[in-house]
Amino acid sequence: MSRTAAKRRARAGSARPRHLIAGLLAIATAVTATACTATDDDRPSIVVTTNILGDVTREMVGDEADVTVLMKPDADPHSFGLSAVQAAELEHADLVVYNGLGLEENVLRHVEAARESGVATFAAGEAADPLTFRTADDGGPEGEEGQPDPHFWTDPDRMHKVTGLIADQVIEHVDSVDPGTIRANTDRYLKQLLDLTDWMQKSFGRVSPDHRALVTNHHVFGYLADRFGFQVIGAVIPSGSTLASPSSSDLRSLTKAMEGAGVRTVFADSSQPKRLAEVLRTEMGGGVRVVELHSESLTAKGAGADTYLRMMRVNTTAMVTGLTGD
Repeated sequence: MSRTAAKRRARAGSARPRHLIAGLLAIATAVTATACTATDDDRPSIVVTTNILGDVTREMVGDEADVTVLMKPDADPHSFGLSAVQAAELEHADLVVYNGLGLEENVLRHVEAARESGVATFAAGEAADPLTFRTADDGGPEGEEGQPDPHFWTDPDRMHKVTGLIADQVIEHVDSVDPGTIRANTDRYLKQLLDLTDWMQKSFGRVSPDHRALVTNHHVFGYLADRFGFQVIGAVIPSGSTLASPSSSDLRSLTKAMEGAGVRTVFADSSQPKRLAEVLRTEMGGGVRVVELHSESLTAKGAGADTYLRMMRVNTTAMVTGLTGD
């Protein structure tokens, strides 16, 4: 055998182990990737429609399950919609938590589809002892008399009740979570909610009874008013939804109500344009202050109201300042 042929045979022989090793590594990588994918797919999944309920759910669940929140920061719960991917996530979840009572107007049909496909769903608002909108004569949204008010989270005591019920749903319907961990996380958060109620009560104690009148961009603070002794004079948008629009007669009626109550402050949600509140300022000849609140959506992380607890504290401080002039 020539030296050249011998070298070729030697190279071929040494190449076989290298090819074999490479092939085994490729198989191992594929098996690992498949295992990881299967593990990821097997992770329990909870889908929550609004970012407020999403924050509360994450506090309870921790690392026990994947929690997907559909509503982006600073979004309007009355008008946000879903992509095809998000709609599919609903139907593959172990549990769907949603507000209900007509809040997520563009999402409820997807929740219903998930329920019909066998997914467990929980309507938080329906379990929160919902209030109904009052008659227009009492300052409530005209045309919605007797309809349930979906904004229960403005009352921290109702959120306290709902938090415990969400924990029950997670333990019942989401396989592989540790009930002890869920209960421990929930108990810790429930204590924080009780502290929040006490703090809000003390803060609102600075507002005298003759200044406890609220005007907002739409009817969103009925539960807060009921819990802490405020009167809702009216709203720029005479509805429980931001999708409605006021008429000129609505604005005139609200102007008269504000003048009669001596109210010069309008609280407008930061996720909604303030144009309508500014129109009201024009109607009253100036002298009306517009104060921004985060009433229906959390902000992005680090933007001041990125958790439910921070949102409620920021809103309370802004309301007290707006009503007392401090």
